[in-house]
Amino acid sequence: MSASPLRYASLSIATAVVVLGLKLAAWKVSGSVGLLSDALETLTNVGGALMAFTMLRIALQPPDAAHAYGHGKAEYFSSGFEGVLIFVAAALIAVEAIPRLTDPQPIEAPGLGLGIAVLASLINLVVAQMLLRAGRRLHSVTLVADGRHLMTDVWTTVGVLVGLAIVVLSGWLWMDAAIALLVAAHVLFEGFKLIAEAAQGLMDSAWPADEQARLLAVLDRFRVDGEVDFHAIRTRRAAALHFADFHVLVPGSWTVQRGHDLIEQIEAALAEQFERLIVSTHLEPSEDPRSYEGRPLHHS
Repeated sequence: MSASPLRYASLSIATAVVVLGLKLAAWKVSGSVGLLSDALETLTNVGGALMAFTMLRIALQPPDAAHAYGHGKAEYFSSGFEGVLIFVAAALIAVEAIPRLTDPQPIEAPGLGLGIAVLASLINLVVAQMLLRAGRRLHSVTLVADGRHLMTDVWTTVGVLVGLAIVVLSGWLWMDAAIALLVAAHVLFEGFKLIAEAAQGLMDSAWPADEQARLLAVLDRFRVDGEVDFHAIRTRRAAALHFADFHVLVPGSWTVQRGHDLIEQIEAALAEQFERLIVSTHLEPSEDPRSYEGRPLHHS
């Protein structure tokens, strides 16, 4: 399984290089700053794909003495890096487009340029869907981010193509530059989302509400009034890994073996619900007057 994400990342690199070449060709034959802006946005795909491959290789390494919880968070650096690259692309697009607002240039061979851009967009669309499906199946935030980035590229190209068609039909040459600036605004928004999501992952955000509900549903199966209860439940994610820790309250008269057996059953039930789950528990007597939800967290 560990090789699968890297194969998809390699596919992403190859796709980004091919699509960049096609879009640069579309710009060269047409002279459209709109198509140039599309190519500059695709340039970030190349850098992002290379970074994704590098970070996936790190993330897939097993835990070691210096990284007992694994290397999964490396994936968030890839997502954040792609967001930064998008900001750079938006700036480059603006530099090219703003002068063209007051000094628009004619578009040459629009049909050929548009045809090449359509081919590039179709390639991006197919690969983006493959990356998104693989990322969700393999729980890889890097592949999902890469897929979303490619889909942004697809919609960017669609917008550019529609705008250029309007330019050709209407003769409004200034609209070519306006389209490029709209592309810059769109990719800035996508870049901001990628950076925000990477920051959330690095800050140990809790599980989504639906996953927390599934966790609580499993624990509820083991609750017994006056005998077994849970508190201090905390969750976090690190890319593909889920982490959960909580306190298990049982009667003080129970033997260590009985408490241990209960925890084993709970962890087995949780493992059926969540892949790549790491659980930490703390067993304590329910008669302890300090055993309540608001008690400061501690670990054995």
